[in-house]
Formats: sequence, structure tokens, C-alpha cells
Amino acid sequence: MKFVSTRGQTEPHSFSEAVKIGLAPDKGLFVPEKMPDLSEEIPTWEGLSYPEVCYEFFKHFATDIPGDELKALIEKAYSRFDHEEHAPLIKLSDKLYVQELFHGPTLAFKDFALQLLGCLYERQVANTGESINVLGATSGDTGAAAINGLLGKKGVNIFILYPDGRVSPLQERQMTCLEEDNVFPLCIEGSFDDAQAALKDVFGDKEFSEEVHLSAVNSINLARILAQCVYYIYAYLKLPAERRERATFVVPTGNFGNVLAGWMASRMGMIVDGFRVATNQNDILHRFFAEGDYSVGDVLPSHAPSMDIQVASNFERFLYFSLGGNAQMTREIMESFKKDGNFQVGGMAITEFMTSTRMDDAEIAEVISKVYREHDYVADPHTACGFKDLDHLETAIILSTAHPAKFPDVVEKCTGKEPTHESLEALKSKEIRKFSVAPDEASIKAFIRSKQ
Repeated sequence: MKFVSTRGQTEPHSFSEAVKIGLAPDKGLFVPEKMPDLSEEIPTWEGLSYPEVCYEFFKHFATDIPGDELKALIEKAYSRFDHEEHAPLIKLSDKLYVQELFHGPTLAFKDFALQLLGCLYERQVANTGESINVLGATSGDTGAAAINGLLGKKGVNIFILYPDGRVSPLQERQMTCLEEDNVFPLCIEGSFDDAQAALKDVFGDKEFSEEVHLSAVNSINLARILAQCVYYIYAYLKLPAERRERATFVVPTGNFGNVLAGWMASRMGMIVDGFRVATNQNDILHRFFAEGDYSVGDVLPSHAPSMDIQVASNFERFLYFSLGGNAQMTREIMESFKKDGNFQVGGMAITEFMTSTRMDDAEIAEVISKVYREHDYVADPHTACGFKDLDHLETAIILSTAHPAKFPDVVEKCTGKEPTHESLEALKSKEIRKFSVAPDEASIKAFIRSKQ
């Protein structure tokens, strides 16, 4: 399969090429040239293991990778998860389910994409003989998952930008308490949006990207979105057959990649009732789906720091698909948004199939307590954002995006019990190693060049 840019000024690329460069040369995002129709295949995947479902899905996209090699790569990617189902579906009531996506090495849903992406990059280095420099930005979980997915990979340096003081202490330790000399956690002053904007500027310099063999780990890299499609299909097939088409996936999200993956799976033939975008007090996506207003506001620190985002990069992919693949209109809207900081729907019916909610910190705390009291289930602050206005949904699947032990302070206050995990406990005695850089293109380039 070939992949094209949302802005339409780039020649189609193969899967491996699109994964390698991450961001399209015209600064758009890669999307499939055509969505495959999997409506007849998906029911036949019932009963398959998670890696098997992943292979059946990816063979439609990674058509330039031999089948046996792709299958082995996927098996390796998911060999370090601590639950035999990888993404188990937990039933809380007759109409309420939670899909746990925190059984990977860094206890967050990002592991599903980044363990796989790490293996794809390892293959790239082996096939080309060229080392690569991987650059990413994180609001919390992406950085740790990206680093973990690339540990031990030969010929790879990894640079992760994150907002200093705006990730949880344990999230920071997962990135900075490592001894590997190819890992560079880069803390910046400002918000995740500042880090993400600087990252896109760096990737926008084609000459620099080619000079240092730059690759992306953020969800601007299409491989990450495709990898996340798989756990939606897996959960769908775990539901009783009579509930599948009446199910709504409720997705805590900030950068829009997680819910976009589910929406894309539905466009390929996974028939469900809809999707719910669950935001925290940084609610640009809620304002868009509720009022048609996509306007940037100030980023407010919250109990759910991985969602402290105002510029959702994957919104561009959603816009492109919703506009029928009109690259020119997508480009015009995104260039205007970058200039003015807002976009109004203006009568275009592109919010179909999506609803949304907003939850501030006080509500998050109340929900963690309520869910623990009523269901004997411990939800982390991000997952808690999904437990709102569920009564009218016939069947709800809330995606649990992180282990509660990553946010022990707020969870202990709400439940009376401190959540722990042995991998996190081991980090508490280790020394933090991080580097400070300015959140601008020139400073980041200079740091990367200094490590070549």
C-alpha cells in the first residue's frame, strides 16, 4: 500500500518510507492512499491472539515487508507485555467495560505503538546500515514508551523533548533514570505544545533531517496510529456479538491520535455505535465536537498531565478524511490555523460519529473515588475522564490508558490506597539524568548535532 500526505504536495511513499521519515516533506501527515475494506475479514479474527490480530491487520499496510518477517517482528514487539491477552477487556457491569492498555513495559497505552515502531526502526537500520536519530516530544507517556521501545536497538540515538515540571515525577523518572548513553531526555521551559511545535519545525527542515537521518516517534508517524487501531478491533471481538454494533468507545485523549485510531478502524469495517472524546480541563477537542470551535487556549496543568495539550496534531488527519481527502482544503485550513490559532466548522458536518466530554481536576478526583467505591476498580486520572455521562450509552468501552501507579498521589488521596508497581519502585533510588534546551528549532538541532 502507498501513503500520501494530507497536504497533497508529496509523491506517494511505501509503508517503510513513510515510517522512516515520519512527517511528510510538505509538512503534512501521511495517511493511507485508500482505506482497505476489512468488514468481512474482521469477524474471522475472533479468537486470535493479540499479535495474530495485529499481523492480520498490518499485512494490508506493510505490503513491502515479507509476511514471515512482519509476523516475527510483531511477535517480538509484543513479547514483553505482562498479560497474556495484552489488552484485556474488563467487565464492570452489563453495559460498562474497561480495556486495560497498561500491561506493556512502561505501563501506558503508548507501548502498543512504540514497541512495534522500535522493531520497525531496528529493521530499518539493519537493512540500510545507516544509524538514525529519533526525535520525539512527550506530555508524559510517549517519551518513556519511545525510549523503552528503542533500548538495545543498534545504531539508534533517541532525543525526547518534554515540558519541565509538567509531567508526573514517575513519568520523568521513566525517561531520565537510565544508564544508556544513546538516550537524551531534553527538558524545556513551557508546555507540550511548545515542544511539539519545535519538533515539527525541526522535521520541516528536509536538509537537516537527511543530514542526521532523523526519524519520528510521535503520533505524526503513521505507524503509531495504525498500531493503535489493533486494540480497538481486539476489544470489539471480545465483546458479546450482540453488543458489538451498539458499543461506544470512550477515549481519554489530548493529541487525538488514540481516538483517531479507533475512528479509522471503524472506517475500515469495524461497525460500532460511535466514539466519545474524553478531555480534561484542556478541552479544545471537547469544544470542537460540542460547539464546532477549534481555538487554542492556555495549557493548564492538571491531574491528567498526558492530556495537557491544546494543539492536537492528529486533528489534521481527521480533517483530511472528513473533507473527503481534499488535500488543498486541508492545507489551507491548517495554515490558517497555525496563523490565527482557531478554526470554525462553519456548517461542515465533520463531527458525525463523535461526542465529547470535559472533566476538571475536582471531577477527576470524585470519579476515581466513585469508581473505586462502586466497582472496586482503580482508575488512573486519565482513565477517570472517561467515566462521565455514560447512562445513555447502550454499551461503553472505556480505554484505560495508564497504570494508576504512575500517579500515586492523587489516586491514594481518592482511594486510601497507594498504587504501586515494581518497575516504578525500582526507579525511585536512581539518579535523574536530563538535558535542558530551549524550545526552538535552532537549539534542538544544535544539541542533536553535538551528539553525532
